[in-house]
Amino acid sequence: MQPDKKALLFAVTAVLLWSTVATAFKITLTYLTPLQMVTAASGVSLGLFILILAKQGRLRAIGPEFNTHRKYYLFLGLMNPLIYYLILFEAYRLLPASQAQPLNYTWAIALTLMAALFLGQKIRKRDWIACGLGYSGVLVIATRGDILGLEFTNPLGVGLALLSTFLWAGYWILNTRHKTDPVLTLTVCFGIAFPIAVVASLIWSDWSNIPWQGWLAVSYVGLFEMGVTFILWLNAMKLTSNAAKISNLIFISPFISLLLLALIIGETIYPATVIGLMMIVGGLLIQQWQRRTRVAGEA
Repeated sequence: MQPDKKALLFAVTAVLLWSTVATAFKITLTYLTPLQMVTAASGVSLGLFILILAKQGRLRAIGPEFNTHRKYYLFLGLMNPLIYYLILFEAYRLLPASQAQPLNYTWAIALTLMAALFLGQKIRKRDWIACGLGYSGVLVIATRGDILGLEFTNPLGVGLALLSTFLWAGYWILNTRHKTDPVLTLTVCFGIAFPIAVVASLIWSDWSNIPWQGWLAVSYVGLFEMGVTFILWLNAMKLTSNAAKISNLIFISPFISLLLLALIIGETIYPATVIGLMMIVGGLLIQQWQRRTRVAGEA
């Protein structure tokens, strides 16, 4: 198979899997608490990353990598997966998934703002347009279209969903200054977070009455939200000769996700949710267009 066709296959598979995670989150939350979800899913993901490194013959690299950047990894591991996913899962617990999932897509807009603040990158006119359009979409979704009334369906849930986007953006900003292989980085981060999550969950939760459906659902989250999908996407980006074409596929995911939420768990998809999501995606597309225009100009 040609590299570009293989890249497209990897990317489409990743997008389809990402489209299922909002549904998987809500199903899992009927059996587990957010802390239990983080603990079990992190354990599954960590096992996957260790298997990948073992297959590559790089298990011995984990210890030296951690020892060389100990403070960095302690901070990064607490941020992701522990704090980020705790906040994200709590947002999904408080909100309908059809609201939480589109709000989570504003992380790319949050990344622009944080890059300006912490990396000194300039925010251009199109960035401000994208931010305005994206966060207006958030407002439409959070108020179910009643913008003038400003009556949020669940202010805490909306706040946590937005906070999670800034945590995720912060995680990626920290990664820009660290050039280690992503799988090795994730293995160390999850290796730090998992035992802390285990101890916390043993203190503050009860594992005794979780049915097999809960274990199956959280294993799916660990494999496909935190693990396999990330690897597929990295491989797609490495193999493709047109990164923009591949990256634009991600914008299909939230719309498929809304369809699955309606069909599988019966969530009501409000017109305001679709309109707000289109505004958010529109803002993200403006950012993508800016990058392509800039690259074309430099060429």
